[in-house]
Amino acid sequence: MDNPEKMEKVVNLAKQRGFIFPSSDIYGGLSAAYDYGPLGVELKNNIKKAWWKMFVNTRMDMVGLDAAIIMHPKVWESSGHLDNFSDPLVECKKCHKRFRHDHLLEGSSLSPKHDKAKPVDSDKIVCPDCSGELTGVKQFNMMFKTFMGPVEESANVVYLRPETAGGIFVNFKNVQESQRLRLPFGIAQIGKAFRNEITTENFIFRTREFEQMEIEYFINPKDWEKYFDEWLKLMREWAEFLGLDKKDLVEEEIPEKDRAFYSKRTIDFEYKFPFGQKELWGLAYRTDYDLSQHQKHSKQDLTYRDPITNEKYLPHVIEPSLGVDRSFLAVMLAAYTEIEGGRSTTTKAIKDKEVVLKLPYALAPIKIAVLPLSKKEPLANLSRDILMKLKQNFVCVYDETQAIGKRYRRQDEIGTPYCVTIDFDSLEDKQVTIRDRDTMEQDRIAIDELDKYFENKLG
Repeated sequence: MDNPEKMEKVVNLAKQRGFIFPSSDIYGGLSAAYDYGPLGVELKNNIKKAWWKMFVNTRMDMVGLDAAIIMHPKVWESSGHLDNFSDPLVECKKCHKRFRHDHLLEGSSLSPKHDKAKPVDSDKIVCPDCSGELTGVKQFNMMFKTFMGPVEESANVVYLRPETAGGIFVNFKNVQESQRLRLPFGIAQIGKAFRNEITTENFIFRTREFEQMEIEYFINPKDWEKYFDEWLKLMREWAEFLGLDKKDLVEEEIPEKDRAFYSKRTIDFEYKFPFGQKELWGLAYRTDYDLSQHQKHSKQDLTYRDPITNEKYLPHVIEPSLGVDRSFLAVMLAAYTEIEGGRSTTTKAIKDKEVVLKLPYALAPIKIAVLPLSKKEPLANLSRDILMKLKQNFVCVYDETQAIGKRYRRQDEIGTPYCVTIDFDSLEDKQVTIRDRDTMEQDRIAIDELDKYFENKLG
């Protein structure tokens, strides 16, 4: 994206229209913590429901899981998180502010882009706030630690999960046996994860509390390339469904020297955000690392026996990992559209720039706005009857304040696909006017046919 002001505009729109608020706002907020407002929670839920439908419900080889956030600490010892889940930390000797070393390198355009640039001397980097000298690099573990029970002692230490995948791996045998599943099959989970990031940035892009949509797809290792390509194709289809422009998406093939040691192939889906090209999602072939570690530390047999060939082996894993919050941000940025000079024809007073949030209809938080031309009875009564009927199947809103042109603009700004206008003729002919958000075309439809009309349009 080539509009540096776009991020600020989307952030402002998100707060003003009730998508996202700074958490604890009346107390000055909490760094990198956000609350999803009435419209935000609807959009976020729509993203999750659509993902679950595409990646789980419409497939015969997928099941779901909702694992606990607080798990046995040995889970994270086995996975390597306690020893290796860390970021490089530097501190300014002058102002004592702390930073992630790799972020400072990246911000100074000195960080190698995988193998596309030569490494440079990081001693050139100084504190971005006061230009002070920085300390040497130390590793900072990002696990959130807490205590289970009333006594704060080492025996009671537990952690908030840093990813959702751990709950899937430790439940592999439970799920496989209880559901009588044969390989290949996948386990999907949507849930919160927590990372004590050194630095947070760019609104909801990097926060300490976030939500993930993850799948662990268990396979016979001889077929890994086939299934990797299948999931790659599905992730491309998902990006298209979200309305993300192909020119803003980059599939970054991670070279061996930059991959996790257990990964045989990793592709990062990167998005061209207004603040730079950053990782949006990831697809990795993790081999059998995770199950082998948990089998080793738990002393439990996690192997799988093929009922046809009688072959016994530890399954390998393809992992499509997608962030809910980053998906939300990319969707908002892709949908945000400014129209110079306006497009309203209903009032002469509105001819300035208009904002339209061109969300895919399936994701729009509000599907239908019911707009009576007058607050007076019996028009208001008819309008409320129509509203209550439509609310049985669609998320709707009722708005009777200000001129109809301004009300259309309010709905355009939050991405509402359709507006239903009830006028005084509606009392006689039992018809209403339906306006399309994107085309602005209007149809006159019988009130009795509204459900069928919107079922065809919205599904």
